[in-house]
Amino acid sequence: MMFELTPHGPDTFVGTGPKYPWGGLYGGQVVAQALRAATLTAEEGFRPHSIRAYFIRPGDHTEPIRYEVDRIRNGRSFLTRRVVARQAIGAILNAECSFQRPSQAIDLQTVKMPTVPGPDTLDESSFTRRFDRCFVPESDVRDAPRTGAGRVTAWIKVNDDGLVKHDSSDAELMHQCWLAYTSDDLATDTVRAAAIDGTEVEREHWKGVSLDHTIWFHRPMRSDVWHLHDFTCHHFTASRGLAMGHVFTADGEHVATVAQEVLLRDSRVQPTG
Repeated sequence: MMFELTPHGPDTFVGTGPKYPWGGLYGGQVVAQALRAATLTAEEGFRPHSIRAYFIRPGDHTEPIRYEVDRIRNGRSFLTRRVVARQAIGAILNAECSFQRPSQAIDLQTVKMPTVPGPDTLDESSFTRRFDRCFVPESDVRDAPRTGAGRVTAWIKVNDDGLVKHDSSDAELMHQCWLAYTSDDLATDTVRAAAIDGTEVEREHWKGVSLDHTIWFHRPMRSDVWHLHDFTCHHFTASRGLAMGHVFTADGEHVATVAQEVLLRDSRVQPTG
């Protein structure tokens, strides 16, 4: 199971991951497993509302990943956890997770989902069988402007992994972990589309590396049904691009917001120094 972590001492857990097509680990997997490790130390009734992760080194799929959780604060309404993911080379990710005990309040949505073709009319093109992905043609979102450039929009749905089918309190946490997993997919694409003026072949020479990744969880969701991920690039300077994304249910409910900074460089140019 993707998020089945093995206890390895107090507040320490060990996970593994497969090799992906580009080699090594997928950043979304490490973020999601770090979030899962944090949830295993949270008191019952608390739910993650945000995670901010910094990628430190590339992960090695041939080694286990050790997740060390630090219980920064236990409050009545909020909990804070720090998670460091380590391999033999050292730390590969540092994450801060915040949890809230749900409370009654005004529910206001100010970001609207664009009207786009459904996933059943689009081609599937995921790099993994763990989730399906259907890109929405750029021409189909032009009438629904969004701040930023290089817009990339896709329907994403996690395939049945057993865990997402359970209707337990733990299952709700697992759906958030799966959202963390899939939310790392489009950021590099949108930064590349915004920063590189050229054909798709030209853009493929520009390789992206995730620097940090933030998710704000707004509402409960199920990762095993289709969600629209709508990303644009808000800035690009010093080879760093900022991608912002909104995640919607098929009914238009805004369930999460994602931000990621991507380092984008031309692979044909050797770095100096």
